[in-house]
Amino acid sequence: MSTILKLDGVVAGYGAGDILKGVDLDVQAGTVTCLIGPNGAGKSTVLKTISGLLRPKNGTVTFRGERIEKLAPKPRLLKGIVHVPQDRSLFPAMSVWDNLLMGGYALKDQKAVKQRIAHAVEVFPICARRAHDHAGSLSGGEQKQVELARTLVMDPGLILLDEPSIGLDPKSRQQVFLSIRELAAAGRTVLLVEQNARSGLAASDFGAVLESGVVRLVATGASLLEDPAVARLYLGAASAGHGLAQATTGPQG
Repeated sequence: MSTILKLDGVVAGYGAGDILKGVDLDVQAGTVTCLIGPNGAGKSTVLKTISGLLRPKNGTVTFRGERIEKLAPKPRLLKGIVHVPQDRSLFPAMSVWDNLLMGGYALKDQKAVKQRIAHAVEVFPICARRAHDHAGSLSGGEQKQVELARTLVMDPGLILLDEPSIGLDPKSRQQVFLSIRELAAAGRTVLLVEQNARSGLAASDFGAVLESGVVRLVATGASLLEDPAVARLYLGAASAGHGLAQATTGPQG
């Protein structure tokens, strides 16, 4: 595996406050990595810093060997970084098909857009079945599948997903995580933020635990599921600055 994304000492925040306090993270190409941690740890801020919605105050963001931390969001999008926000991002009054077409609004090569839409429909058949329906008439899980399909129109190298399962029923949540695995199987790289740690890690190759604005622990998804400190964090028993920090650094003094 090769590293497609690297964050090195990233410090970022809003106004005078720093939420990320030196994030180091490597993401391997063709894998799913799940970023978990307590509320306020900075998980969504990491995604915004990668996609360009927020510029870091210090540190570097490297994508495919190129530093991008000073680029605006659109150039990052054209380089293959697609950010799917937590809130529903479809246009509810537009058809599913028109929403797919919107995925290629920044591309000039319409032939490429048509080919990519055909590929997206192959991966997510619901886009063909419900092509003429208003996107707002779809269930939450179906809308999320269309959102994922739309990302493929940009032929992304990296897909950033912020809380993809939020507000979904168990069946829809399971379908979304299956879809994420299908993206990885097709060679896409996915970095997701997921408050439902167990489901997120189960669907991921790797996991990273963010606590107090830094990455405390990186391991395979399976091993993090079995880690007692991660279990305490998932159950809300670990507080920032404790638990994982001690578990990963060992006894002090």
